[in-house]
Order: sequence, then structure tokens, then C-alpha cells
Amino acid sequence: QVQLVESGGGLVQPGGSLRLSCEASGIIFSRYDMGWYRQAPGKQRVLVAIVTSGGSTNYADSVKGRFTISRDNAKNAVNLQMNSLKPEDTAVYYCYAWRSGSPAWGQGTQVTVSS
Repeated sequence: QVQLVESGGGLVQPGGSLRLSCEASGIIFSRYDMGWYRQAPGKQRVLVAIVTSGGSTNYADSVKGRFTISRDNAKNAVNLQMNSLKPEDTAVYYCYAWRSGSPAWGQGTQVTVSS
């Protein structure tokens, strides 16, 4: 059974940085596309960034140039480095894994950007 465990969320001031990590178990990690979504209060869950099994990346326009997604297949982990954070980045961030069928989701980690 797939298990995704996120860590690294918290409270940060505007302009600051955070690094989110997601550790996966129960899957052959290298075969999965991995990514991050976020959901702000009262809004739908939206894509932030993905990294495919082949290493290709894609980002939401709102985070391009500020966020960097990376994967470490040796550690079964995907990371999201978030720089120049803005109040509008405040959301619950969810890790996801997909190969075929329905994706698997983590429990989410709260990121709050506020002064």
C-alpha cells in the first residue's frame, strides 16, 4: 500500500523560504511521477509542480522561478524548495504519486506565509 508522508511546512514571513519533503513507501518509487499540489481555504486543490519518472519537471505559472522540485530515487523522496514566498502561497500542500489509475496522496502539510 502506498504511503506518502510530508514534512517541512510551517510559518514563514513573506520573502522567506521553506523546503517540503515527501517520503514514499510501498511503491517502486523510480517508476512513479511525483508532485505537489496545494489547496488554499475555500479553493480547489491545484497543481504546484511535478517531476516525472524520467526527471522532467513542470510548474504552475504562479511559482515558476521561485519553487524547485527535485526527486531522490535512492531515498524514495521528492522535495519542494520554495523561495521568495508570498502570502498567496499560503495553503495545505499535498504530495502525490502517480503511475496509472488514481494517484496516491499524502496527508498534507500546512504552509503559512504571513508577517
